[in-house]
Amino acid sequence: MNLEELRKLREKGQREMMQRSDTSKYRIVVGMGTSGIAAGAREVLKAFIDEINTRGIKDVIVMQTGEKGFSSREPVVEVFEEGSEPVLYGNIDPEKAKRIVEEHIGKGNIIKDYQIIVGK
Repeated sequence: MNLEELRKLREKGQREMMQRSDTSKYRIVVGMGTSGIAAGAREVLKAFIDEINTRGIKDVIVMQTGEKGFSSREPVVEVFEEGSEPVLYGNIDPEKAKRIVEEHIGKGNIIKDYQIIVGK
C-alpha cells in the first residue's frame, strides 16, 4: 500500500467515525496516558476497534483520553451508554476488551469483576 492509499484509508476511517459519533449509543474511552500505554492501552484500544468491526457494530465510537487517575488499575476504560451512568473498568487487556464488547455492548451486562467503583 502506498502513501496515497494510506491517506485515503485514514480519511475514510475518520469520516466513518464522525458519522458514528452522531448516532452512537455507546462511547468507549480508553485511558492513553503514560501509565496506561505502559500497561498495554494501545493493544486494548486496538482490540476494541477490531472486535467492534468484526461484529459489525455501528452504534459505538472508540476514543482515547489522557490519565484517568487510576494508575494502579491501568489500562482503564470508561463505557458511556446513552441514558445511563458511565461504567469504569480497570486492568483491561485485549481479551477483557473483547468480553466488554460481547457482554456490555452486545448484551447490556456490566462486568462487575472488571468494574472500578468510585466512592461518592
